[in-house]
Amino acid sequence: MDENVIFNQNKTQDPPGSVNTAGESSNTQIPTQSPSIPQSATPPVVVPASVTPIPPQGVPAGTDGTLPKPPSQSILPKILKIVGALIAVLLVVFLIVRFVVPFFGEKEAEKVTLTYWSLWEDKSVMQGLINDFQRENPSITIEYIRKDIKQYRQSLSTQLSEGSGPDIYRFHNSWVGMMSSFLSPLSTDVVSPEDFKQTYFPVVSRDLIRNGGIYGIPLGFDTLALFVNTDIFESNGTAVPKTWDDFIVASKALTVKNEAGEIQTAGAALGTYDNITHAPDIIALLMAQNGTDFSNFDKTKANAAQAIEFYRAFSSGEGSVWTGTLDPSLVAFAKGNLAMYFGYSWDIFALSELNKELKYTVHPVPSLPGREMSIASYWVDGVSSKSPHQKEAMLFMKYLAQRTTAEKFYTESAKTRAFGELYARKDLAQTLQNNTQIYPFVSQGEKAVSSYFVSDTYDDGINTQMNTYLGNTVRSVENASSIQTAVDTLAQGVSQVLSKYGRW
Repeated sequence: MDENVIFNQNKTQDPPGSVNTAGESSNTQIPTQSPSIPQSATPPVVVPASVTPIPPQGVPAGTDGTLPKPPSQSILPKILKIVGALIAVLLVVFLIVRFVVPFFGEKEAEKVTLTYWSLWEDKSVMQGLINDFQRENPSITIEYIRKDIKQYRQSLSTQLSEGSGPDIYRFHNSWVGMMSSFLSPLSTDVVSPEDFKQTYFPVVSRDLIRNGGIYGIPLGFDTLALFVNTDIFESNGTAVPKTWDDFIVASKALTVKNEAGEIQTAGAALGTYDNITHAPDIIALLMAQNGTDFSNFDKTKANAAQAIEFYRAFSSGEGSVWTGTLDPSLVAFAKGNLAMYFGYSWDIFALSELNKELKYTVHPVPSLPGREMSIASYWVDGVSSKSPHQKEAMLFMKYLAQRTTAEKFYTESAKTRAFGELYARKDLAQTLQNNTQIYPFVSQGEKAVSSYFVSDTYDDGINTQMNTYLGNTVRSVENASSIQTAVDTLAQGVSQVLSKYGRW
C-alpha cells in the first residue's frame, strides 16, 4: 500500500463543509458505503434530532446555527444604554431650564414706587383703591401724598421744572395749557380718544384731548348750580326760575329792604365782585350763555361786555337786590339772608358747617333760550412728563379710567362725608338721579363749558391773573367807567395771560 494512501487514511477527515487549517473547504467525498469499523472502536454517539449539537470548540456560539446567548445576556446591555442616554438627556434639559433659560428669558419685574400728589381726599379714602391696584401689580407701589391747595400749583411747577416732583399729580381742568410741558399724553392702551369721548362729558373731551392725545383722567366733576332757600321761596309763593327773565323777577320779589332802603334779605348775589363767592364763575356763565368765546376773547368781547353789564345791574340803582356791603354770599345764604346763591357741590359741605338747619334745594342755573349751559370746574389726574416710570404710571392711569374704580372712589369718599365725588362719566351720572341734592350738578354735564375765569384754584397763574383782570373790570364799571373801555382792557389782559401760559 502506498505510504501516502496510508497517511491519508489515518488522517482525521474534516466534516463536510468545514474549514480546514488552511482556511479552505475540504473536498473529501463522503463514501457511499461506510468502511468497516473495528469492534474495539467506540461506537459513535447518535444525537437525536431534537437536541441541538454542541458547537465545535473555538467557534462562537450562534454563528453556525448552534446555541445562541440567552436573551437576558443580549438585551440587558441595550436597555442599560437606552436608560443611560435618557438620563443624560434629562440632565441636560434640567440644566438648561434651571440655568440657561432664566439668564436669557424674562427677568422678574423691577420694583417701582410711584409718587402721587393729590388735594382733597385723605389717604384713608384713597388707600382702598391703591391697595386694589397694588394687588394687581405687585411690583408697583403707590406713595399717596395729600397736598394743601395753597401754593400747590407753584410748588408743583417748580419741582417738575427741576426734574423732580411726583410721577402722577392732580391739576385743574383749566390748567391744561399752563401744564402742557409737564404732562404726558396717555398711551392708547389706557383709553382711546373714541372711548374717552363716549365715556366722559363733552366738556371733558374738549378740555383734555389735544392733537389726538388725552392728558388726564378726571375722578370727579362739578358744575355751577343754583341754590334756593326753601323757606323764603315758599313763604313768598315764588317759583324757582328757569330763565334769566324769571330770575330777575324772582330776585326783586324776594328782596326785603328796611325803611332806609338797606337790604335785609337779598334776592340774589350778583353785581359786585369782592363779596360774591364764585364771582368769576358766575360772570363766565353769563358770558358763555351770551356767546363769548373764551379761546378767542377779543373777537367776542362785545358779547362779554353785554354779559358784564347785565351782571352789574343787580347791584345798581333803586332796584338793586345786592350790595357790596353785605356778607360774603356763602355766609349770607347760610344765615338765611339770601334767597338765591350760585355755587358748586362742595359748597354743600361748607353750608352744613355754617348752618346744619338750613333748608334749601339745588337746581340747574337759569338760561337764555337755546343756551342751557353751565360752567364746569373739576380736577384731573395726569402723568408727569418728567417721570422715569412712564410705563408703570400709565398702568395706574388705566386703572383710574375703569368704571369700577370710579364707583369705588365715590363709595369710599362717601364714607367720610354726605356724598362722594360726583361722576365725570356719563354712564354713571344717571345713578345719582334719585339724589335731588346732587343730581342737578351732573345733570348739566352734557352742556357744560370750561372757562379760565374760575375761583378757588389758588394757582397764582392763569386763573388768578385772569380773575384779577375781570375783577378790575367789574370794579371800574361799578365806578361809572365806560363798559366798553373796561372790556377792551380786559381783552388785552386776557391776551397777555394766554401768551404767557398758553391756550387750550
